[in-house]
Amino acid sequence: MRYVKWALVIVLISVVGGFLHYTLPQQDIVRVVGTEVRRVDVNENSIFWAQTDVGNNPTTVNRDVRFIETIRDNGKPMVYRNEDTGWGWPPYFKLNSSNLQATTSDLVSTRNDPQWVVVRHYGWRNEFLSIFPNAVGVRAVDGPDVRLIPWLNIILLVLLLVLILTIRAMWRQFRQRTVDPMVQDAGETWDRVDAYADEKRGRFGRWLDSWKKK
Repeated sequence: MRYVKWALVIVLISVVGGFLHYTLPQQDIVRVVGTEVRRVDVNENSIFWAQTDVGNNPTTVNRDVRFIETIRDNGKPMVYRNEDTGWGWPPYFKLNSSNLQATTSDLVSTRNDPQWVVVRHYGWRNEFLSIFPNAVGVRAVDGPDVRLIPWLNIILLVLLLVLILTIRAMWRQFRQRTVDPMVQDAGETWDRVDAYADEKRGRFGRWLDSWKKK
């Protein structure tokens, strides 16, 4: 039973951790090498895509998607999609994909004359599943060694920890005041019932014995 409990805890932590890692904003320092619009068929992996631009048909599975092509400082490519999140999940309320595409196009640079930028995004990049992180912001920086501190993530995780500890404290207080006394009363009631049943069984047994003696 103990191993099952720990297995459930590990699974829960993995699910929550994966959810937070996918949803919370991340920042990459890259060099933009191009932007384009591709026709995409969104089918089995639709959970990893956002929605069509606000005002367009949200049910279509074949649509144009903006992409941002970049190169990291180590020379490896990184491709982002640029989709509106609208009023859905995750709650970035992104409605400016067109403006972001224009701003990013203006930051395109070459290897000989690089312009480094910070791309703020959420999501994962997986070539096998053909999924891309969604860019939600772009800004220019002085170089690839700029130190980035994820203040928003720190604040959100601290608030989440405070919420969890608060709920835990409230549950412990509720259990001590309500659940434990109920369990204790139920146990005492059961003990009394069991003692009463033993007494009745003893009387019945003695009554049967009295007939045997006759």
